[in-house]
Amino acid sequence: MWERYSEPLSLDEIADTAILSKFYFSRVFRSITGTSPGRFLTAIRLYRAKNLLQKTSLSVTDIAYMVGYNSLGTFTTRFTKSVGMSPARFRVLSHSGLPALPRPETDSYPGSGELHGTVVLPPNTMPLRVYVGAFGSPIVEGMPVSCDILDTYANAEGCQVHEYRLSEVPVGKWYVRAAAVAVRWADSDIRPWARRPLFLGSGKSIVMLPDHTVELHIPMRAVDSTDLPILLALPELDNRFFPEPMLSA
Repeated sequence: MWERYSEPLSLDEIADTAILSKFYFSRVFRSITGTSPGRFLTAIRLYRAKNLLQKTSLSVTDIAYMVGYNSLGTFTTRFTKSVGMSPARFRVLSHSGLPALPRPETDSYPGSGELHGTVVLPPNTMPLRVYVGAFGSPIVEGMPVSCDILDTYANAEGCQVHEYRLSEVPVGKWYVRAAAVAVRWADSDIRPWARRPLFLGSGKSIVMLPDHTVELHIPMRAVDSTDLPILLALPELDNRFFPEPMLSA
C-alpha cells in the first residue's frame, strides 16, 4: 500500500500479496493496525497528499489524481475532514505555520471529565515535542477533543517519564494517541516535512463519564511500517520554537 497507493487496489489484490483469504487477511490486519485495510490505504493517500502539498507546486487537482482519487470533490472532502482544513489552506499554512494551536469545540458535548497519566519515552539523543490527544477513532485525524503538548530534552541514559493532562474530555468513547517529534532550535532546519514522528504510543480506548477522572499510562516505541500515518495538521504546521534549556548557575 505504501508503494502502490496511487493504484485502484482491491482487498482481493492486497490479500493475495500476503497469500491469505481476504476475510482472514482483514481480521489479522485490523488486529495489528487497529483499522481496516481500506481505511489504512485512505490514510496513506491523504498523508502522501500532505507531503505533495508541502513540497511541490502541483495543483490540488493533479495531487488528487496522483494519490489515487478520481474525483477532486471526494478528495477535498476527505482531506478537509481528516486533516482539519482544506488542501489549499494546508498548503498556505505549510509556509507560515498555524498562528495558534486550535482549541477543539466541546460545547456541543453534554458534560466532560479529565484524563491524565504519563508517556514513557525510550532513551534518545535529541529534544522531542510530544503531542497527546483523544480522538474519536483509532486514526489520528481531524482535531482531538482534548490535547496536551510536552517539550522534553535528550536523555540517552534511560527511559523518560512525562506527565500529561487532557482536560474537558467530552462524555463518550475516545482513543488516546501520542506522537513524539524531533524538534530543532530556532536557527536550524524546521521545514514542515522534516517534522515526522520518531516514537508513537497508543493508549487503550477509554470511556469518559461526566465529572470523572481517568488515569492512563502510554508506553511509546519507535515508528514502524504498520503504524497508521498521522493525518492531523500537526506536527507539520506547528512552527513554535522549542524552548532552549535553562543553564544552571
